[in-house]
Amino acid sequence: MSAYLHCLSHTPLVGYVDPAQAVLAEVDEVVSAARTRIAVFDPELVVLFAPDHYNGFFYDVMPAFCIGMGATAIGDFNSAAGPLDVPRDIAEACADAVLQAGVDAAVSYRMQVDHGFAQPLELLLGGLAHKPVIPVFINSVAVPLPSFARARLLGEAIGRFARSTGKRVLFLGSGGLSHQPPVPELAHVDARMADRLMGSGRDLPANERQARQQRVISAAEGFVLDQHSLHPLSPAWDNHFLDLLEQRRFVELDGMANAELSTLAGKSTHEVKTWVAAFAALAAFGDYQASARYYRPIPEWIAGFGSLSAHSLT
Repeated sequence: MSAYLHCLSHTPLVGYVDPAQAVLAEVDEVVSAARTRIAVFDPELVVLFAPDHYNGFFYDVMPAFCIGMGATAIGDFNSAAGPLDVPRDIAEACADAVLQAGVDAAVSYRMQVDHGFAQPLELLLGGLAHKPVIPVFINSVAVPLPSFARARLLGEAIGRFARSTGKRVLFLGSGGLSHQPPVPELAHVDARMADRLMGSGRDLPANERQARQQRVISAAEGFVLDQHSLHPLSPAWDNHFLDLLEQRRFVELDGMANAELSTLAGKSTHEVKTWVAAFAALAAFGDYQASARYYRPIPEWIAGFGSLSAHSLT
């Protein structure tokens, strides 16, 4: 087995607004089992596809995709903070291969990432710098958004490069599934918030960051009481999406418009493009077998919460 994959929903609300203890224990068991499988695989290189939530990427320059040559996690919502172990020479070669494959991806030598990157590294690998990792940002909240097709092509290009390294490669996808937390939209904010979205939000004062986090916490508390206070979760769409990945039918998503996905499952559901990129990367190694599927709608975390593993068969 030369390539392994795990995709996992993330949430900043762990420890702030939690479901019943039985649900927490169930999720912990799923994550623990995935962590054990990954440890047995013992990856030599990790490629992590993840989004951002206006913590590292802003409208001063908003790429559809960005490959990190170096990265630091900011530690929002008590997630892990500090530098990732990015192998610069391999990341540079990866970025070059992606561009040569016809996929336009920006690069960053000072990528700033948030819980979307930090949580899977912490939960599945034990920390931010326990394994060499190439961080790959996929814009999932700031319109205009990349399409499913472009995310798939990005994943395929990275997968072909990863295969050429001869290393045991772990692909991680972070985010989703259906959800729509209170993320600001440039077209509907005042001048002060627009300035934050255009770049001044990189270094928020502590009181503003706390207020921002509290807005999300309060929205989750309200969503538990009234699941129409935000866009409802969509278990039917989530499970259909998982079916497509398991059955290697994710190319069928190429025709889905961004507006259609937002309407069906919520505006932050575009984070599932990280899963599509990860599975497309794995498919570059040949046939794969998916396993250990888990799904539960968890309103306390404003998320259709999913987990899915897969391994190459060659």
